[in-house]
Amino acid sequence: MRYFLEFAYKGTNYHGWQYQPNATSVQETLNKALSIIFKKEIDLVGAGRTDAGVHAKQMFAHFDLDEAIEVPYYIHKLNSFLPKDIAILNIHVVHEDAHARFDATKRTYEYHIHTTKDAFESDDSWYYPNSLNIDLMNEACKILFNHIDFECFSKVHTDVNTFNCKIYEAHWQQIEDRLVFTISADRFLRNMVRAIVGTMVNIGLGKVSLQDFTTIIEGKDRNKAGFSVPAHGLYLTKVEYPFL
Repeated sequence: MRYFLEFAYKGTNYHGWQYQPNATSVQETLNKALSIIFKKEIDLVGAGRTDAGVHAKQMFAHFDLDEAIEVPYYIHKLNSFLPKDIAILNIHVVHEDAHARFDATKRTYEYHIHTTKDAFESDDSWYYPNSLNIDLMNEACKILFNHIDFECFSKVHTDVNTFNCKIYEAHWQQIEDRLVFTISADRFLRNMVRAIVGTMVNIGLGKVSLQDFTTIIEGKDRNKAGFSVPAHGLYLTKVEYPFL
């Protein structure tokens, strides 16, 4: 039987989602916990990869078991066993061919910036005190909908067959002293959201014009786009499937 594990994590203490031989990852931590509790080797397949320091409010991964399980009992047992920065939200029974990565139809990220220094926000939001023109940054968001090729925002030397992404939503919102960027798409390239945010910060500072933004996207050159903002302000907030 195939199961989808739904969970959240704070990425501060992890070198990203994916297993790494010399560093602690979320995947490794969950694999060990599930293997011990289910008394068999479990190797999760995640909905995607998050970089070191990136957080997830909702993430999915699939795994297989030979038997049906009592879901509430195992949610409680896993949460009791796992460290405090990983939380199991649910376990879903799915069809045997369901795939956490390939069946996802939409993913949503948020990037958080706080503009007033806060001793409690250092791991969860990027402190950036400079004044930004949010109206101009929201105009730049509209330009994203005119394009599908986002090679200019992708990490170089990445192993993908296409740089095409369908963006469904993109906007900035100011909530008191916090700026929140929300973006949804069918897929994302490595480092894409952090590069978009860095470029839009330059737009908000008046360093890059809206016409420049279009030229950057059409130029497909990562060196022409903006800097990559720090990982700790980024959250994967939602992953959607047609059967959940």
